[in-house]
Amino acid sequence: MLIVSPFADSVVRFRGPVISELVSRDWEVVVLAPDYTQKSIEQVEALGAKPEKINLDRVGINPFRDLISLVNLVRSFTRYQPDVVFSYQHKPNIYGMLAAKLVGVPARYALIEGLGYAFTSSEGTSKKRLVRFALKILYKLALQGVDKVFFLNPDDREEFLSMKIVGPNQAVLLGGIGVELDKWLATQPHVTPITFTLVARLLREKGIHEYVAAASYIKTKYPDVRFLLIGPLDSNPGSIKDGEVKAWVNDGLVEWVPWTDDIQSYLKETSVYVLPSYREGVPRSVQEAMAMARPVITTDVPGCRETVLHGKNGYLIPPQDSKALIRAMEIFIQNPALIEKMGRESRKLAEERFDAQRFVDRLLMHMEIN
Repeated sequence: MLIVSPFADSVVRFRGPVISELVSRDWEVVVLAPDYTQKSIEQVEALGAKPEKINLDRVGINPFRDLISLVNLVRSFTRYQPDVVFSYQHKPNIYGMLAAKLVGVPARYALIEGLGYAFTSSEGTSKKRLVRFALKILYKLALQGVDKVFFLNPDDREEFLSMKIVGPNQAVLLGGIGVELDKWLATQPHVTPITFTLVARLLREKGIHEYVAAASYIKTKYPDVRFLLIGPLDSNPGSIKDGEVKAWVNDGLVEWVPWTDDIQSYLKETSVYVLPSYREGVPRSVQEAMAMARPVITTDVPGCRETVLHGKNGYLIPPQDSKALIRAMEIFIQNPALIEKMGRESRKLAEERFDAQRFVDRLLMHMEIN
């Protein structure tokens, strides 16, 4: 099997359990990604897979670069002659599936982890509308004849079906990718000081501005409350600039951690996890927070709404609504006992819905892999 990834750092965190299971079943796995470092190479090798660097522009819209990406994928597939190609996220799904079709790979599978920037609303800039139109056309070409297209939430599946990008026999709803629950254990709630945490790439569509606006207001009433912002800058069109983030830090609104391999340490310091995103697949960061028994505030949008039972393990709020976010935060500030109570419900829900091994088993069953 060849797995086509948009960035190497996602391989272990998002595809690690799948790769480990494949290797245990005596499959040879090669993982193609554009940005391997020595560290990520060693991590993939530790899973028993072979890492290989490819030329793939993850977020650019230059057609000539994308053509080069397609040619390079065709070369890699021709060299390896894989039995199966499995891809995830926009560029790998489009150019990976097109290359697999051109080479004649017997089995092709794509995972739609979320529709992202171009599909966050029906409105937007002319550039966003153009990107959305181009993605629809390219997906129709790339996914034609693909064995299965996997979705994490029902909204994304229905959207692809309504646009006739995939057929009913192709589209499979899997649910969240889950976490390894024996590694992400429930921990005692953190309530002194109350700490809100958001983990995401720094994109407007993740609700970063709403989070900071809420922090600005809350800090005036409850100065001891902490706001952690964990995530790197990004090259995506919706990215937030370095200077803006540093200004928030200098103003004392948030504590910014550009990235860490030890998310668990920060979740242990967290009282309530927050993700005011405009659209997701089913956010992995929320699943991790739930596994560690943290209540969640997130938006009532595709993907995010799959993680919260409103009023039980957290609160669902409208997207792009900082006032609603503030109200939800103040509930926990004024009633800190809810942090432990709702956190326990988060862990229960994670055990019911977000066990990584069950996700892997379903995925491989639909791939007909023994």
